Formats: sequence, structure tokens, C-alpha cells
Amino acid sequence: MIVGLDLLFLVPGQTGGRETYARELVRGLVVERPDLALVCFVNRETAAGEGWWGEGALVVPVASSGVDRASWAIGELVKLPRRAGRVDVLHSVANFGPFGGDFARVLTVHDLLWRRLPDTLGRPLRLGTDAMVAGAARRADRVITVSRASAADLEVELGLGQGRVQVVPNGVTVPAALSNVNDGWVGGVQLEAGGRAVVLSVASDLPHKNLGALVGGLALLDGDSRPLLVLAGHGTDTGDLLGRAVALGVADSVRLLGAVGADELEALYAAADVVVTATRFEGFGLPVLEAMARGVPVACSDLPVLREVAGDAAVWLDPADPSSIAAAIRRALRDPEPLREAGRAQAARFSWRAAARATADVYERAVEVKRGERQR
Repeated sequence: MIVGLDLLFLVPGQTGGRETYARELVRGLVVERPDLALVCFVNRETAAGEGWWGEGALVVPVASSGVDRASWAIGELVKLPRRAGRVDVLHSVANFGPFGGDFARVLTVHDLLWRRLPDTLGRPLRLGTDAMVAGAARRADRVITVSRASAADLEVELGLGQGRVQVVPNGVTVPAALSNVNDGWVGGVQLEAGGRAVVLSVASDLPHKNLGALVGGLALLDGDSRPLLVLAGHGTDTGDLLGRAVALGVADSVRLLGAVGADELEALYAAADVVVTATRFEGFGLPVLEAMARGVPVACSDLPVLREVAGDAAVWLDPADPSSIAAAIRRALRDPEPLREAGRAQAARFSWRAAARATADVYERAVEVKRGERQR
């Protein structure tokens, strides 16, 4: 079977969890299903560099851009179906995909953020996203999503029944040797924790990630024992977070790192005493799982999807209440060992290799569906 992977969304280092999903899925498929011939369709920016997308897969450039929305949309809807004509199944891994093509189509929809929290996107972008995602999902032969919470949203919001939607949870990868960096340089920035506890957040600075609320929670912690809050993610170093920290008088207890590479992220997890997220919405919550797998205590928003991921291994907080955020950080720092043990046990239930096997099964069902359509 020839499997095409739609990576036209990818701007390496800038597409967050969707890039992690695509990278680990490709690597898992190479190991678990060597019988599959993988073809990665990439945009101009990705084709210009070297990376994981060429590991065990044929790379085929498509004349589109991952940073120009109009170019990307034309690539998805027009150019990709033409370039992918010889694949048996095309898997669009990041919410968007072509509406047609003479091949089976599988679409991964990670979440329906723009419908669940419409205030997080401007109206033109929200309407465009809705048209692209809903159109691709309704025309796909099979739809994958990463959590039961997202599957329920797909059924309610898009009318996709359980027969067409398969839940395939994300996995987690723990490096063979964990970093022992504690107070050193990370991504060109010295943490300078000065013996304080390190509270880490891994998230892009997007409205639903609610990072300003983390700074507000930090300000409520006692100054003498206040931890160092480290924010790592695209845009954290260029937006309004520094101004908020200054206004609340906690700028000396906040480090804004921006996007970090894989090695820097491992060093941050090694340095962290707690990983915290006060997100308002998630389709899955990879940083929660990554932290637990590394034995880092987690404090996170009390959302159904994060209950699904973290089980009983987290301290829960109300993302709308800074005092709840402060209390959760305080509790996780005070009694970390049970959280470390429970987190590792919970994370062991998730595997990228299992995700790859389940995804390959979806490919086979989608091809069967397409074959049946052709015979009718």
C-alpha cells in the first residue's frame, strides 16, 4: 500500500503539537509497518531543508507555502490532489485536507477550537477554518481524532457518527538518557533560578493557552518562596507577557524563552520541578503527557480531555481563577513524589508505536471503503 502524508501545513519549528504528531507518526509507521510505502508531500519551506520527514519516506515537494495562507489553501485543494494521484490513501495529519481525489482520504482532526472557543480567532479566519476543516472531514473516508473529548465534539459539531471517527490517542517518547541540566543555559538564556523551584509551561502564546493567567497565579505566590516561571513556546518572548509580568511586579521571576528546540526542551523538563498548564481548551495535551513520562509533577486545567490524558496523576486547577492556579502550583511543589510515580504509570499507557499501528488499521479500512465505492 502506498500511503501519502499531507505535510503542507508544516513550517519546521513553528507548528507545535501538530509537528510532533506528524513526526512521531512517520517514525512509528516506519518501524511498525515497514510494508507501507510512505510518501511525504511537503511545501517549499520544508523541501528547502532536511529533517525527519525524509526518514524512511519518499519526499515529494508541492508548489505551495506553509506561511502564505492563500498559497497553502490552493496547495491543499488543487495542487495536492494532482500530485498524490498514485497513492492508495492520503492522510492529512493536521485538520486540513483536500476535498477530492481518486484515492482513499483519511483526515486527523485534532480539535474544533474555532467552534468551541470562537473568541480565540477573528471572524475571517474562523469562517475560513470552518469551511476547510468541515469540508475535508465530511468528505473523508475516515476521520481520526486524538481523544474521546474531541470525538464527541466531532459528532455534535460536524455530525460525524462513530462509524466514521476513530479515536487514536497520541503517544509519548522519552529519550534514552534524560538531561541532568538544572540551572544552566537553555536556548541561549540562563535560567538563573538561584535555588528556587522551577515551574515550566510548554505552550505557544495563543489566546486559549491562557498564559497571562499563569503569570497572574505566580503573582499570588509568596514572594519569599515564589518559584521561577519559565514559559517556552512560539511567541512567548514577543507578545504581552513581559508587560503583564512587569505590571504584576514578578518580572524577575519569569523567563520568556520563545520557541525552543528538542534538546532545549529536554533540558527544561529536566530542570522543572512542576509543569503547569492553565489552558482553556485542548484537543489532547501533549506537554502534560510528556512531563508525566519524565517524572515531572503536573498541575493542569480541570478539563475532560486532560482528565482523559492525566487520569489521577495531576493536580487540578480552574483556568479562570488565578488563586486556583497558585494553589495548584503550591500543592504540586509541596508533595511531588506521589505525582511523579502516578504520572509515570499513567504515561506508560500511551505509545507512538501503538498510535502508528492503529493509524495503519484506519488506512486499510479507508481503502476498503473507497474500493467499495468504486465497485458500486
